[in-house]
Amino acid sequence: MNTKLQSALKIHPDDDLIVALTDIAAGEQISLGGENYQIIEPISAKHKFAGRRFARGERLTQYGITVGEALCDIPAGSAINQANVRHSAAAYQAKSVVYQWQAPDVSALLGRTFQGVRRADGRVGTANYWLVVPLVFCQNRNIEMMRSALQDALGYSNEAHYIDYARNLVRAYQQDAGPVQAVSQGATEKVFANVDGVKFITHSAGCGGTREDALSLCKLLAGYIHHPNVAGATILSLGCQNAQISLLQGELSKLDPDGNTPVLWFEQQQYGQERPMLEDAIEQTLQGLNVANQCQREAVPLSHLTIGVECGGSDGFSGISANPLIGRVADKTVALGGSAILGEFPELCGVEQNILDRCKNDALRSKFSDLMQAYERHALAVGASFDMNPSPGNIRDGLITDAMKSAGAALKGGSAPVSDVLDYTQVLSKRGLNLLCTPGNDVESTTALVATGANLILFSTGLGTPTGNPIVPVLKISSNSKIARRMSDIIDFDAGPIISGASDLDSLAEQLMELCIATASGDKICRAQQLGQDDFIPWKRGVSL
Repeated sequence: MNTKLQSALKIHPDDDLIVALTDIAAGEQISLGGENYQIIEPISAKHKFAGRRFARGERLTQYGITVGEALCDIPAGSAINQANVRHSAAAYQAKSVVYQWQAPDVSALLGRTFQGVRRADGRVGTANYWLVVPLVFCQNRNIEMMRSALQDALGYSNEAHYIDYARNLVRAYQQDAGPVQAVSQGATEKVFANVDGVKFITHSAGCGGTREDALSLCKLLAGYIHHPNVAGATILSLGCQNAQISLLQGELSKLDPDGNTPVLWFEQQQYGQERPMLEDAIEQTLQGLNVANQCQREAVPLSHLTIGVECGGSDGFSGISANPLIGRVADKTVALGGSAILGEFPELCGVEQNILDRCKNDALRSKFSDLMQAYERHALAVGASFDMNPSPGNIRDGLITDAMKSAGAALKGGSAPVSDVLDYTQVLSKRGLNLLCTPGNDVESTTALVATGANLILFSTGLGTPTGNPIVPVLKISSNSKIARRMSDIIDFDAGPIISGASDLDSLAEQLMELCIATASGDKICRAQQLGQDDFIPWKRGVSL
C-alpha cells in the first residue's frame, strides 16, 4: 500500500472506486499510478469517488471485490453516496483457488515472552480477576450491593475522583460558596496485590426468554468463569429462573471437568433472607481472593497470546489504516504459534470467497457457509438483512454499503489460513486463526470473543468508542489522528500516520506488537481499564446485526 502523502488512494489495482484521504474540491485533478481523475463535485475525506463512468446496474469495486451496485448512471469523478449506490456482493462457492500464505517474518520476536498468569491446567491469562456474576437479572441489585461493599474496600474502585468531585460540589453548594475544583483523595491501596480486580457483571437475561436463551447464557458465562484471566467466581441465583445453577454447572463441567476454577454458589430462595446470603457471599469471596492472591505472573512464550479482533465506530479510513494494522499483528501472533479470533459475521458479507479459500479443509468451508446463511435467515425472519449493518455514523463517514464496510473490516483478521470455525459460545481449541459467529454489535461481539478465549482484544475505531470488557484488556486503535487527539482518554494507539504518510504499516505493526506484549504483561493498563469500561452484553440470536 502506498503511504506517501497524497489526497487520494486506489487500494487495489482492480478498483474503480477511489478513496479521498483529504477533502477534494470540485474541479481538482487527481493523479494516481499514471491515471488522472477529474473531480466534478466536492469529495469529503474518507469518502469515495467514481474512478470511471458507471451505467445503472453496474457493479462497483473496492479492495478488489464487489462492494455495491449503481442505482443510476454515475459520472466519473462524482461522489459515491446512498443516492447513487446500494449494497451488492459477489456470489461465492466452496473453493476458488489454492491458498498460499506468506507468513510474516517474526524472527525478531522468537524467544520473546510476556508476564502471564499460568493456571493449573496450563492455560495462560493476561490478568488475574475474580468474577461476580448473576444467573438472572433479578440478582443485578445484589451484584451492585456487593460491588458497593467490596470495590472501594479492596482498593479496586476507579470512581474516587468522581466521588470526591461530587462531594466537594455539594459542600460548596451547601455553603453557598459556588463551585470549587475537586481534589481527589486517591484510591484505597489494594488489599490483594496479585489480584487485578473483582469484576461485577450484570445483564438482562436468565429468565423470560426461551430455554435456548438460557442455555446460551450459561454457555457464555461458563466461558467467562473458565477463562484463563479468571481465578474464581461468585455466582448469585434467585432459584426459579430458566438459567438454573445445574445448567451452568453442566456447561462448566464440559470445559473444566477437574474443577480447577473455584466457584461459589448462592441461591436467594434457599437462604430466604437477602442479608445472610450477601454476607456469606462477601465473606467467602474474600476467602477466595486470598487464595487467588497467591498466583504470580511469570514469563511465558508469545504463543500463549490469543488476540480477539474487533471494530466499532468505523469510518472510511478504518479499512486502510487501523484494520490492516491489526491484521498484521494478528498474523504475527499466528506465526508465533498463538491464535487470533475474527468475528462479526455480518461484516464478512462480500468477502466470503476469500475466507472460504483460506479454510484448511472442506468441513470448515461448509461450516462457515452454513453459519453465514443461517445468520442471514435469522436476520430476515425479524425484518432485517446484512445490508442494514452500516450505522448512521458509518455511512456519514464513508461506509455506504455493508460490502464496503466488510471489505475493510475483514482485514483485521489478517491473511493466515483459517484453522477453525466456531459457533457463538464455542471455546477455542485449535491454535491459529479462528472464525467466530458473532453479531456486528461492538459489545455483543467483544463479549463473545472473550468467552471463546481471547486474552487480549485489539479494537479499531474511526469515530471513537469507549468499549471495554470486564476481564480482558481492550486496546483501542484509532484509524485517524484526529480522533486520537480529540478522544485521547479512550484511544491507546494511533494508526493515523498511515493515512498522513508519516509512517507505514510494518513500522506501526512492530510498535503495536510491543504494546500488546506490555499490556499482556500488566505493565500497560489500557484506556478502557482505566475508565472502568466493563461492557458485557449477551447476544440474543437473530435480533442483532
